[in-house]
Amino acid sequence: MTESVRGDTSPEQRVTEWDGDHARTGPADDEMIGVDPAELGDEDLVREMRSLHRTRLDTLRHATDSALANHLRRTAELETEYLARHPGREVDPHRLRDA
Repeated sequence: MTESVRGDTSPEQRVTEWDGDHARTGPADDEMIGVDPAELGDEDLVREMRSLHRTRLDTLRHATDSALANHLRRTAELETEYLARHPGREVDPHRLRDA
């Protein structure tokens, strides 16, 4: 991708556009990278999310567009599965802002 990525949408919203310099609509069925998050146990799901979060900044700053797109897609998949499993997740009151 040679033009600026700044705009009205976040990188997560643009993820389907990224594949080097080519526009895409998303990965083909045979291109899925990683285990389906629904098939992971809770410990494995959290481990995978920790791994992605640990590598987030380096991927954002230094990876190719396609690697960043894969990272964003996989993060979204894992986090969506986590939220589906834990809709009433515990919220730390110290992380809340005063209204």
